[in-house]
Amino acid sequence: MNTTEPAWFKSSYSGTGGDNCVEVAICPGTVLVRDSKDVERRPLSVSPVAWAEFLAHTAN
Repeated sequence: MNTTEPAWFKSSYSGTGGDNCVEVAICPGTVLVRDSKDVERRPLSVSPVAWAEFLAHTAN
């Protein structure tokens, strides 16, 4: 069992306020997404393909 905490990051567009941000962690075989205000809640887990599609859609 791996108990290493994922490396969370947020967009540089989030600013310095630190609130109302979405954080992402890239893990082997999955992408984790969480609310920066509620880090104790279980993160959303999506496939790398779904995450890439989401990013491509939002970039347009």
